Amino acid sequence: MHFPKANSFESAIVQSKIMGPTPLKLCEELLLEADLPAGSRICDLGSGTGITSVMLAREYGLDTYAVDLWSDPAENHAFFRSMKVPEQGIHPVKADATQGLPFPHGFFDAVVSIDSYNYYGRDAHYLGEKLLPYVKQGGMLYLSIPGMVRDCHDDLPACLLESLTPEQLAYMHDIPWWRSMIGQTPGVQILDMHPMTSTAEAWADWVACDNPYAAGDRAAVKAGALECLNTIAITLRKQ
Repeated sequence: MHFPKANSFESAIVQSKIMGPTPLKLCEELLLEADLPAGSRICDLGSGTGITSVMLAREYGLDTYAVDLWSDPAENHAFFRSMKVPEQGIHPVKADATQGLPFPHGFFDAVVSIDSYNYYGRDAHYLGEKLLPYVKQGGMLYLSIPGMVRDCHDDLPACLLESLTPEQLAYMHDIPWWRSMIGQTPGVQILDMHPMTSTAEAWADWVACDNPYAAGDRAAVKAGALECLNTIAITLRKQ
């Protein structure tokens, strides 16, 4: 794949901001078929250091709310300014996704979530009760979720355990698991669910970083973990 939007960022900035497989490339692939007119109001849910929020605002022209529990809005605000993103187009917000969001119902045209939904979306009640209310009728949800090719929690391959613990792997599931989980939610239509093609490239970017966490993941990747792991793209519409 070509990633003109992701590759518009300097590599040093990307390496300093990412916390896992390159979220910029995952985001760009996820939104390839998305119909998001410029100015659409977007929730970048679990935005972390805010680098995906910068891409959504700068490269797509979206009115982006960078929502995260663990990042500092002041730090993100300074980062957004350094990236020359107009303040009226990007908004750092500290919020706990599991407790509902600090916005009016129907506030967002769409939700984008890269590499975080698997932490809070594994509760069958979460989507319907804590997230969908904030999306307008007919609005979209675009999710990129770290997953497994096939669920293997009962017999975890040694390659995964090179750097990941069973507790960490408990957050990862396969497409049938996610289809079953999301399918329990009334008022949402599953439009698409498929493994992403940029997984290996996103992981290669990550393990090349000069970062202790990235260094820790190199052993698993070298041992063949990417034969068991994938990234799942999910597109939903609120009915």
